[in-house]
Amino acid sequence: MLKLSDELLIESYYKAKELKLSPEFVRLIEKEIERRSLTHKIRVSS
Repeated sequence: MLKLSDELLIESYYKAKELKLSPEFVRLIEKEIERRSLTHKIRVSS
């Protein structure tokens, strides 16, 4: 995931949620979002 741009990471998060991919996969994306301090860019309701 290190090669993904911040924007693509956020888009991937929303797409994974939309497609109801495995919770483990979504959590991996969330952890990377947190690591990059991008949590302000995702909706709280997600």
